[in-house]
Amino acid sequence: MQRFLSVSLLALSLLAMQSAFAEKAILAGGCFWCMESDFEALDGVTDVVSGFTGGTQPNPTYNGNHDGHYEAVEITYDPSVVNYQGILDHYWVNVDPFDARGQFCDKGPSYLSAIFVATPEQRRLAERSKQRVVEMFPDQQVVTPILPASRFYPITGDESYHQDYYKKSPIRYKVYRWNCGRDQRLREIWGERASH
Repeated sequence: MQRFLSVSLLALSLLAMQSAFAEKAILAGGCFWCMESDFEALDGVTDVVSGFTGGTQPNPTYNGNHDGHYEAVEITYDPSVVNYQGILDHYWVNVDPFDARGQFCDKGPSYLSAIFVATPEQRRLAERSKQRVVEMFPDQQVVTPILPASRFYPITGDESYHQDYYKKSPIRYKVYRWNCGRDQRLREIWGERASH
């Protein structure tokens, strides 16, 4: 029993140390299923949660009222493996920064792209990364805004099937992603830099 308690306490302290060094980023890039899939594939990312942010409506739901909110993901990452700049670099090649109506086949305000910044350093890095994209595409308007972070509402309850949807329903997810034209458009914009 004593040994079990010692091992349990060690595991808890390691978990606490890991979370103490974890950082978070909140990004919107259209369908949160796709953003979750894209970011969980990135080394150093330890968790990606689908949800809503950016609006004033409390407790938004997918099938109910989420007016003013963006479909977004909250990314937890280990900065000793990937820093915030690495998160941003991965973000840009997974969105269409020129679409002011949504992302890929999903149109409407909740599907717009956006970077939500929580600190002055995140804002500085986000603005610098956006400027680099602007310079890469001088003939196109980059419409992805950089916005102050607000409360993030994870999808829960009856709608929790959205979490890890690409793992739970891989065939449906792949059909949706293909039919939406996401990867085709990403390759068109980013070429070899696109992550898929």
